[in-house]
Amino acid sequence: MSKLYSFNIKTPQTTAMIDITGQVREAIKASKVMNGICHVFIPHTTAAVTINENADPDVVRDFLMEINKVIPFDDGYHHMEGNSAAHIKASLMGFSETIIIEDGRLLLGTWQGIYFTEFDGPRQRRVHVKIIEG
Repeated sequence: MSKLYSFNIKTPQTTAMIDITGQVREAIKASKVMNGICHVFIPHTTAAVTINENADPDVVRDFLMEINKVIPFDDGYHHMEGNSAAHIKASLMGFSETIIIEDGRLLLGTWQGIYFTEFDGPRQRRVHVKIIEG
C-alpha cells in the first residue's frame, strides 16, 4: 500500500531553507503507516530538498551563505531567465530524499530535519510525500 500527500510552501525570499519535518511527520501520522519508507519529492527545477541539522539556525545561515559563494547568482550565465544559479544549486542538492519509517516515526538522527531549499524565490511551491508501507 502507498499513499501520496502534498502540501504548499510559500517561500519568503530568493534563497531559503524551510524546515518541513513537521509537515512530513503529519503526512505519516495521517497515513497510519507504522513501518515503511517516506519519499519526499520537490517538483521544481530551482528548489530542492535536503536533510541537515535543525537544532542551530546558524547552520542554515552558514549553508546559504556558502552555497551562494560557490555558485554566485551573477556569473556570466547564458540562460535567458537569469536563474541559472538556482538550477545548478537545485540539481546539486537533489529533488528527493528517502527516510525510513519505523514504529510510525521518521528514522532521523537526533539533530536532523528535512529542509525545503529555495533558490529562486519568493514563490509558491509544492512538496509531495509518498509513503510506502512495508
